[in-house]
Amino acid sequence: MARTRTPVLALACAAALLAVTGCGAADMTQQASPFANAKGAKTVTLSVQSWVGAQANVAVAQYLLEHKLGYRVDTVQIDEVPAWDALSQGRVDAILEDWGHPDQEARYVQDKKTIEPGGELGVTGHIGWFVPTYFAKEHPDVTDWHNLNKYADQFRTAESGGKGQLLDGSPSYVTNDKALVQNLGLDYQVVFSGSEAAQITQIKQFAKEKKPFLSYWYKPQWLFEKVPMTEVKLPAYKDGCDADAKKVKCAYPRTPLKKYLNARFAGSGGKAARFLKNFSWGTEDQNEVALMIADQKMSPQEAAKKWVDENEQKWRAWIPR
Repeated sequence: MARTRTPVLALACAAALLAVTGCGAADMTQQASPFANAKGAKTVTLSVQSWVGAQANVAVAQYLLEHKLGYRVDTVQIDEVPAWDALSQGRVDAILEDWGHPDQEARYVQDKKTIEPGGELGVTGHIGWFVPTYFAKEHPDVTDWHNLNKYADQFRTAESGGKGQLLDGSPSYVTNDKALVQNLGLDYQVVFSGSEAAQITQIKQFAKEKKPFLSYWYKPQWLFEKVPMTEVKLPAYKDGCDADAKKVKCAYPRTPLKKYLNARFAGSGGKAARFLKNFSWGTEDQNEVALMIADQKMSPQEAAKKWVDENEQKWRAWIPR
């Protein structure tokens, strides 16, 4: 994600940053936990991605590991692709939400065997282009990509250089948008806001003023509860249509989000590793916690505790016996 696309990002970053989304790009050489992959240590180090859904996952996993299994949990913020390197090297023990990186999976899971799949998160992710529903109701044909050039002038901003603006988040997220704009012949400019938090701020401002906008966005995401948005239909996704990043002319796939564990940790991590493999919840659960963090301004720990207190039947099955 979008994605994108930390609730928890690093413990230091977590409290302040968590309320919104991310703390910015991280240098793993500076943030790697000294406890990650430590033999015999009852400590777990989790990678936190810079979007609030990932924050929600880690917040709940951290709370349960600490309060129900007696582990110390370290969290480290890192971008999507570098997180695979860190996981392979044992600088973090687990990634709880991956949006699909086949090149990294082939390298580390299949070839080097330094990373093991940890099972599905239980949430299906989808990236797409969205317009505010209030604009789609007034202009129903905008939801077909063939008609986007018709509305380019209305989506223009000071940053889009005379073209319509396609608002993206962080350049580090999974995105084909520049290629899509070019290959579909669209009179648009991709403008990166820099982070999920900045993109949310911009979308909220557009919505407050009832202005039209076109944005890269993703599900699940709590913002849909506050700013209803309607997806623009891009050319249908087919297997392999995005294999060449420069030639992409199709929509993004729907991706079952997955977890990955450092291979050594998966074998020797005891109850912590088994718990993380068992951890699986739904879109509504993730959105509930994300909404508490990002919109209600609760700390990740407070949001996690509230969810845990109200959902014992769900998380009890994750705890190894």
